[in-house]
Amino acid sequence: MEYRGKYTNPVYPYYFADPFVWKHEGEYFAVGTGPIAEKETAGETDFTSFQMGDRHMAFPLLHSLDLIHWKLIGGAVQVDEPFQGATFWAPEVAYDGKHFYLYYSAAKVGLEHQLRVARSAFPTGPYIDQGPLLPESDKCPFAIDAHPFRDLDGSWYLFYARDFLDHGQGTRAGTAIVVDRLVNMTRLAGERRTVLRARNDWQRFQSNRLMYGEIHDWHTLEGPFVRIHDGKYYCFYSGGCYQGEGYGVDFGVADSVWGPFSDHGSENGPRVLKTVPGKVIGPGHHSITVGPDDTSEYLVYHAWDSKMRARRMCIDPLVWESGIPRCLGPN
Repeated sequence: MEYRGKYTNPVYPYYFADPFVWKHEGEYFAVGTGPIAEKETAGETDFTSFQMGDRHMAFPLLHSLDLIHWKLIGGAVQVDEPFQGATFWAPEVAYDGKHFYLYYSAAKVGLEHQLRVARSAFPTGPYIDQGPLLPESDKCPFAIDAHPFRDLDGSWYLFYARDFLDHGQGTRAGTAIVVDRLVNMTRLAGERRTVLRARNDWQRFQSNRLMYGEIHDWHTLEGPFVRIHDGKYYCFYSGGCYQGEGYGVDFGVADSVWGPFSDHGSENGPRVLKTVPGKVIGPGHHSITVGPDDTSEYLVYHAWDSKMRARRMCIDPLVWESGIPRCLGPN
């Protein structure tokens, strides 16, 4: 009998975007983009660090025993002086059996959005910053949404989103998804490969957008999350503009972690999760976890309410139908 606990979305009533949930020793933890406070709405200025005692902390950290009822613990990452006042986005956590590693992006005035990693001996933190992830030779001006993934042989990889300016031959300019091998939990190998590029109209972020001194019809794939099912690698992603009704979750499939990945079938819109007009707007940037029965899978995602006041954390079952993942929601 699969776990189907009764719940009402959002499962956490306060602002909590880009939710990443993991289960450790029978308990659930969640980190996300947002203020380290129980606030119903938030703006970009709330995504910066917050002083707690003698520390500056970033990212709200939650705890739950059942995946449904959540309590705010406090801030996750300890922020040192150079990044105090920076903007912090989209954290995810990996556990290597000894330490917990929190991957995130940060941007401060005069600095581009860069990927960084912090470490803790405990799921509740504090996570201490270990430095940037991309090699200095990679002059990437915009890298976000780091997703650590452990393959079946124990090797670790990092999927993330970065910008591409080239277009044509079935691909479009914009933010898209790549993968690199982790030499260890704090350093990338510099063997980056492209995973998925935007190629559909529904993935458009903004028409005629000024980017890097040029006007582009800008498209976005972001929020990667990788799951192996029946021997295939599924790279889930969120596409489109996070502030619009077209935003939703789709996926690409490959035979190995390096790809090539194909999202054939996504031409008409997101197949896993999408807007329900008048109820849920722009659901996406998700993670996947198991229920208390350790069998049932759940998609944990954020969604705007019908009045676009805030992005809040929601959960719904994830099912597989002939190799196609589908979320039984949004509810």
